[in-house]
Amino acid sequence: MNMDYPDCAFCRIATCRVPAEIVYEDSESIAFLDIHPLFPGHVLLCPREHYETLSDLPLGLTGPLMAITQLLARAVEAALDAEGTFIAINNRVSQTVPHLHIHVVPRRRRDGLKGFFWPRTPYRDESAREAVRDAIEREIQKLLV
Repeated sequence: MNMDYPDCAFCRIATCRVPAEIVYEDSESIAFLDIHPLFPGHVLLCPREHYETLSDLPLGLTGPLMAITQLLARAVEAALDAEGTFIAINNRVSQTVPHLHIHVVPRRRRDGLKGFFWPRTPYRDESAREAVRDAIEREIQKLLV
């Protein structure tokens, strides 16, 4: 179903048709340095098979992909003497390559990513917060059926 997409940059990396600075690979995934890093050591982890978003990833691959994310986070911190890591997945919005990928970014206090780049939008009041909570809970119940 999710075959190789020849126009996808990450599919081309996963099938070794274009070079990349690979830091980890196995039969299901590949991790490589981001060519436009937030900081040196910024790694991208992708499933080898083409899935556009986290929602498209088969459940059987979510656990293994998160285990590799943990491995990469530990390795990036140790290799770069970082104080921590930032782990992120963009789904469609801000996703420059439409192939699921997990960002593992080394972090240090006062590194300039103050709250990353998101504005904070508070709830209007408690009833607005509850309405959103309720709507999300209803959707979860539908999806679990």
